[in-house]
Amino acid sequence: MKAYTLTGYGDASKAQMREVERPVPGPGEVLVRVRAAGLNPVDYKIRDGMLKPILRLDLPTTLGNELAGVVEANGKGARRFLPGNRVMARVGKERLGAFAEYAVVREEFLTDIPESLDFKTAAAIPLAGLTALQALRDELQVKPGFRVLITGGAGGVGTFAIQIAKHLGAEVVTTASQRGRDLVKDMGADVVIDYEHEKFEDVIDPVDGAFDLIGGETLSRTFGVVKKGGRVVSIAGMPEPRTATKDLDGRYGLAATFWFASLKFRAHAARAGVDYRYLFMHPSGSELAYLAEMAHRRLLKPVIDSTYPFEKIDEAMAELEEGHAKGKIVVTLDG
Repeated sequence: MKAYTLTGYGDASKAQMREVERPVPGPGEVLVRVRAAGLNPVDYKIRDGMLKPILRLDLPTTLGNELAGVVEANGKGARRFLPGNRVMARVGKERLGAFAEYAVVREEFLTDIPESLDFKTAAAIPLAGLTALQALRDELQVKPGFRVLITGGAGGVGTFAIQIAKHLGAEVVTTASQRGRDLVKDMGADVVIDYEHEKFEDVIDPVDGAFDLIGGETLSRTFGVVKKGGRVVSIAGMPEPRTATKDLDGRYGLAATFWFASLKFRAHAARAGVDYRYLFMHPSGSELAYLAEMAHRRLLKPVIDSTYPFEKIDEAMAELEEGHAKGKIVVTLDG
């Protein structure tokens, strides 16, 4: 089968389309014939080697973190999904593989695709949708009346985050370029700040919490606009100890490394009287089912910036790395 394979860490040349053996599902696993796969910044960060301390991958390996497709076969003990079922998943961190004609996925990471969604739309939901849901509902505990700042609202995670925050009852403040302004307003944002011409800390009142999608200097500025006792959750800053203990199966050695690496951000947050949390999301079929139902009921609209055939995934990755996509980029495979 064809698979977009990582042969070594480095630039785009380290990922290539290759012919590889079709994977075989083990106990509790499902073989899925992939019909569409979503692209995410984590894909090129893995390729570049930025996540080597976190992800223990044996190279060469097939890349890709989220997919939609059709069940082809079940491993021993996997009974929830029958051959022919349409399914979607954020695949396991320890075994990627969505960028291929076939992928093996743990049964508990899968959920059914509602009849109202096509494969392309379904493939755009899992990683970004689950990230936004876990950050807002679980980490920030967004509820009616909560005022949240979401930096970078026009991107893949941002478009989901705005909609989910509104669904949870929040008032949403977000940043976007002039090009992305109409999109984030359409997603439900209450206040939109043009980051190219003004700084959010100069124009907004304090918020209850913030979801940082930008990192760097933007993250540092975010601490100053959150009320004392609030929390800033980031997926673009520096991992901190809870990332290892809570999100990465209690890897306490890694927690010590993250303690030193995140010291600057945590100290800045402490001076501002807020808590800093870096989130590394976890796959969940049950939570994905919740998002799929929202999409089916038109309470959640996946935004797709562009679509490429699988054979042109190099071009799709190049567009992703440019960082200007509004919403998600998806590759499709022939049925």
